Amino acid sequence: MFSKIHKDLASIFKHDPAARNKFEVILTYSGFHALVMYRFAHFMHIHGYKLIARIVSQLAKFLTGIEIHPGAKIGYGVFIDHGEGVVIGETAVVGNNVVMYQGVTLGGTGKDKGKRHPTIEDGVMISAGAKILGPFTVGKNAKIGAGSIVLKEVPANATVVGVPGRVVKINGVRLDDLDQSLPDPIMDELGKINKRIDELKKLIEKNND
Repeated sequence: MFSKIHKDLASIFKHDPAARNKFEVILTYSGFHALVMYRFAHFMHIHGYKLIARIVSQLAKFLTGIEIHPGAKIGYGVFIDHGEGVVIGETAVVGNNVVMYQGVTLGGTGKDKGKRHPTIEDGVMISAGAKILGPFTVGKNAKIGAGSIVLKEVPANATVVGVPGRVVKINGVRLDDLDQSLPDPIMDELGKINKRIDELKKLIEKNND
């Protein structure tokens, strides 16, 4: 447990240029506080003290705004940046050296039994507000864009964006069939109006003949 905490601390300095010294991080980083309390709660959980584990996890949620179920499995070197609103479900599995930002949810869909939450492999980065929902795997070194909602398997080294989430890059190469165009509701409405005007013109001309 203490080895993992040490690696979590080292990960902060690797990923956050604002981190100046260990004393500051230990006292002020809520993501680090949440992980330390989770690791204690998880220890209690796997040794059968599940009520104590839940009490600790709820205390951590109250103090940090980060909710990690003590039954979740989290590797070492994990960095939760800022962290407000992060939720990690009971059957979630988080690998080593994973980075998560505020508002991330590793949750379920409510339709699954047993394993209900995602497995996040090593080196994954999950941007702010992303929701990963369901018992599938996000492959190693994948990147999940801010605000994405991911509902299916993500291959290793992929970049996912959008709602619902879709793969836009793999190994840094953009997919050829990616449609980058965005809908324009104003132009769509103008098109419908012009089409209706043409129909009315033809109807008037027909009545005048």
